[in-house]
Amino acid sequence: MTNLPVTDLPVTRPDAQVHFGVFFQGVNHTTIWSDPESGSQTDFATFERVIRTAERALFDAFFLGEGLRLRESRGALHDLDVVGRPDAITQLAALAAITTHIGLVATQNTTYNDPADLARRLQSLDVLSGGRAAWNVVTTDNAWTGANFRRGGYLDHALRYERAQGQLDIARQIWDAFPDTGGSDAFSGAVAHVSQHSALFDVELDPTTPRSPQGHPVIFQAGDSPQGRDFAAANADVIFSRHGAVLADALEFAADIRRRAVAAGRPEDDVKIFPGTGIIVGDTPADAEEKARWVRWNQVTPATALSIVGNIWGEDLSDYDADGPLPAHDPVVEELGGERGSATTGARTREIAAQWRALAEAEHLSIRELVVRNSSERGFQGTPAAVAEDLIRWVRTGAVDGFNISPWIVPSGLDDIVDRVVPELQERGAYPASYTGTTLRQHLGLRAPLTRRAAAVGAA
Repeated sequence: MTNLPVTDLPVTRPDAQVHFGVFFQGVNHTTIWSDPESGSQTDFATFERVIRTAERALFDAFFLGEGLRLRESRGALHDLDVVGRPDAITQLAALAAITTHIGLVATQNTTYNDPADLARRLQSLDVLSGGRAAWNVVTTDNAWTGANFRRGGYLDHALRYERAQGQLDIARQIWDAFPDTGGSDAFSGAVAHVSQHSALFDVELDPTTPRSPQGHPVIFQAGDSPQGRDFAAANADVIFSRHGAVLADALEFAADIRRRAVAAGRPEDDVKIFPGTGIIVGDTPADAEEKARWVRWNQVTPATALSIVGNIWGEDLSDYDADGPLPAHDPVVEELGGERGSATTGARTREIAAQWRALAEAEHLSIRELVVRNSSERGFQGTPAAVAEDLIRWVRTGAVDGFNISPWIVPSGLDDIVDRVVPELQERGAYPASYTGTTLRQHLGLRAPLTRRAAAVGAA
């Protein structure tokens, strides 16, 4: 983790506020499980501590990652990861009862969910929380995850966004079907019938759940391929991006998304950008650097380093010395499975291996040092004041609208940010002093849902 550059780029949004969400990851090696402070990943008390801390600091949202299947490595369960996680919507419904303002973002898959059932569950969370729900729309096309489901689950790679678009369209029809009651429980008027029949869907229903105060759950999306960016620019309210390490890269990504939003017929500022990031603070720059180094080396244990490199080489490297050199031979696998996400082709693994070997030779790095080196540029570090200045620069130059923070440890990983960085932002007039609304859409400064805008124009 290194300090991000503060440049002389023009400030295009001088009054913009920094926004925060917290990303409670579903699968990862970046949370330090071995530390005595680390909490359970299934105990409700862990989730409660994190979300209460975030809401105390006026975070916009609590973002819950989810995995539908425990990850595997060469036929065995991958034992360097989270062992399990409660269903996201169930977990967020429980958290809705102990919070009043913070948004509740559920990661939900478009391949392995029935569209009508998922739309109803998301809308139920939205209604019961008073308009605080969001859906992080994720696509999956691998049979590895699909093996959990009776119908199979393999989806042709080219169809993953077609199915995601169809599922989102059905959800919006369902959310719009119930007439607006103006906040009253009284119902009068007809519910629009929803009918959708295609090669991917067969839906026929009369929706049962009214709209929440924010109209629709907020839509998050994290695809970064050209197809994923187009899908997000046309549909998402918020993009959860991976462009949170280099300011120039973040600015380029933001410009591209805004161009795509305009091409999709939307205002260029219609999609908010929240990169994932980490924050480490110390009393002095040296303190922060020492803490960051400790975090990096505890995130990448010897076993984790060998697992990451072994995933690229496509073989078990557990007998290798993590403090020794990379394998001398090239990867020979044709395709990797989903141990760490989507599959990777053999050609791509050989390309990655060549890049890693060149870097390791140039800087005389061991396997573990290489993995730490490749993982180092993922956030902000420094004194609270310096971190605050960097965060403000990113927002006010237009690179991002906010940050989705991944704590390096749970449940205490937000404490330094909440107690030390947020006050610095507030002193600089770059962070709110209170919640000004009650819905997630209001917190994020979003316009009405896309289909509701069209309806309003038609009515006018």
